[in-house]
Amino acid sequence: MSPFFEIKKTSAGKARAGIISTDHGTIQTPIFMPVGTVASVKTVHQHELKEDIKAQIILGNTYHLYLRPKMEIMQQAGGLHRFMNWDLPILTDSGGYQVFSLSASRKMSEEGVKFKSHIDGSYHFISPEKSMEIQRQIGGDIFMAFDECTPYPCEYNLAKTSMEMTHRWLKRCIDWTNEHPEIYGHKQRLFPIVQGSTYSDLRKISAEFISEQNAEGNAIGGLSVGEPEEEMYRITDEVTDILPKEKPRYLMGVGTPWNILESIGLGIDMMDCVMPTRNARNAMLFTWNGVMNMKNEKWKNDFSPLDEFGMSYVDREYSKAYVRHLFVSKEYLAKQIASIHNLAFYLDLVKVAREHIFAGDFYEWKDSVVPVLKQRL
Repeated sequence: MSPFFEIKKTSAGKARAGIISTDHGTIQTPIFMPVGTVASVKTVHQHELKEDIKAQIILGNTYHLYLRPKMEIMQQAGGLHRFMNWDLPILTDSGGYQVFSLSASRKMSEEGVKFKSHIDGSYHFISPEKSMEIQRQIGGDIFMAFDECTPYPCEYNLAKTSMEMTHRWLKRCIDWTNEHPEIYGHKQRLFPIVQGSTYSDLRKISAEFISEQNAEGNAIGGLSVGEPEEEMYRITDEVTDILPKEKPRYLMGVGTPWNILESIGLGIDMMDCVMPTRNARNAMLFTWNGVMNMKNEKWKNDFSPLDEFGMSYVDREYSKAYVRHLFVSKEYLAKQIASIHNLAFYLDLVKVAREHIFAGDFYEWKDSVVPVLKQRL
């Protein structure tokens, strides 16, 4: 039986290439994971995710799936894989970040969080144990411990108190998981989450505590919430110095193409973000030449392919002028084409990064390509 995580190549720095093995398939790292919040990566069919975008793993969201379609439907369907007809790996987040974002309509205590549904205003309560139960019912291959994500900026004592509660909640998540086996016949792996805002001493305490739990993988949360990029990189660098090298490291909610490459250089293996699809729906495309706003007048008479270096069929089949026309005309197809392009680009980005790790020139390549990726075309 293959180990859950196997490092295949390391670089002169922290970057590494590996393989994660799950019951629904293997994942080549470093990897970007498209976000399918409510059992759907917005505007993209599952067959496009698999065949054109080459996604190896996607995300589902505990908070949203709990509220709709609800767990009775999820269990009747046989879990999220069967419900959405996706036979590759899935990671579920715990709902902690979504609850954090509902600051005006939630009440937090040691037991858990009471919150008001954004759908119908009904009240609900999620504890660490309840989050684990929901994620068992969803059935992701990787599931996350229930944590509290602090805002930025965050006062030191608040960050410390929150981190300590996250650690206590983690113990409860682990206890519940050990007492309640999987229900769909495939292995689920729990990842704890490092917190501590942008305070180095808190992040060190949290990373050491999380490492001691001996989970099969570990995550870094509470970043990409408004802090400067330099702060995100600094904290990531400090935390990856502590987290076990032999286990996958997941940086949650990151980010831009250049954030992804810099994070890989700091020892991160897994990343996710809504940015490629959210920005796509607002006409922003990421490319190897830089960033394009498809509503700009400059594309009006440009009949060249959408992206001559793009890996998706949409890059070859549609022109810049046509996609601009769709956006200006408010056609739904515009959002679909743009989403497919951006996701395919993100997956190509981490694939090429992996190739450069194997070639031994990742850092030189990264430093040369990041300024180009940031250009506004």
